[in-house]
Amino acid sequence: MSPETPRDSVPPIASTVRRTALLLTGLVLLTACGGGSDSDGEAREGAAPGFPVTLKNCGRTVTVDAAPRQAVSLNQGSTEILLSLGLADRLAGTATWTDPVMKGLEKEEASVPRLAESLPSSEKVLAEEPDFVSASFESTLGKGGVASRDQFEELGVPTYLAPSDCMGKDNTGSSDGSRTEPLTMDPVYDEVRDLAALFGVPERGEKLVSSLQGRIDKATEGIGASDATLLYWFANAEAPYLAGCCGAPGIITGELGAKNVFDDTHEEWPQINWETVADRNPDVLVIGDLTRKSQTAESAAKKIEFLESNPATKNLDAVRNKRYVLLSGQAMNPTIRTVEGVERVAAGLHSFGLAG
Repeated sequence: MSPETPRDSVPPIASTVRRTALLLTGLVLLTACGGGSDSDGEAREGAAPGFPVTLKNCGRTVTVDAAPRQAVSLNQGSTEILLSLGLADRLAGTATWTDPVMKGLEKEEASVPRLAESLPSSEKVLAEEPDFVSASFESTLGKGGVASRDQFEELGVPTYLAPSDCMGKDNTGSSDGSRTEPLTMDPVYDEVRDLAALFGVPERGEKLVSSLQGRIDKATEGIGASDATLLYWFANAEAPYLAGCCGAPGIITGELGAKNVFDDTHEEWPQINWETVADRNPDVLVIGDLTRKSQTAESAAKKIEFLESNPATKNLDAVRNKRYVLLSGQAMNPTIRTVEGVERVAAGLHSFGLAG
């Protein structure tokens, strides 16, 4: 599980696999060998120009014989990359959303069917006859998720998992996993480049990566926040999910030279009691402003209401001085919107007089 993706109960894939195997096999063969052209107007006869594309992904080899035309993206982070690459017309469906779509992609997102607000059933995904499936979290394509990568690939449907959720991360526990090494933006950039290559638009991937890098450089130029301490709260009031050292919040904190008050834990999103938070007394609270409704205190308004009324938190320096920075859930997970997190936290530190 991740704070973004509750472990909903979904139907087993086995019966659906049997009913759709022949259909999907035909679909994959048609996609790989049919005529036509891709969205850039490149003609294809037999194997498409530049295909097959093969790459390594989280310990697996992923091969596509032609650019996917009926893809399903199972997490918002993956979907927003594909939309940013101009691939809305290649998406048959999306799922698992915590926030409104990234600014500037509203029209593209509206054109793609949303299969579920959280995890869809395997039947619903297979009903879209996908020729490619992508996800941001291992839990989405594992036990308790939609279906495993093996099950999709047995049907001839290639799958792709965000490198940020497998590189330097241990997902074997029952929580949100732990980092064996600090995350950087590099795996996110790798995801952009990989998806662009698999869809036959590598130049778009390079352009997007360059834009993201430029935004981080601009946001962090000349900033000096080494004395500022931050706490990141994703969700849940009773047993809050707070960021450990080394996930996406670690990227934000590191880029700004600040300090996460819970940088002594490698868990991705440990649940920590408010008394411990009070003891550490952060300068700034970075608050997830989510629109989903699977946990308590999802929205920023609910979180702030709790903070300002709860005896254990109302006297925190950050609460008394209303030093709040509001972020989307996507900015607090390793996605292209982590860049948005760097920008907003930097702006907040400047406004609070905590950055040079």
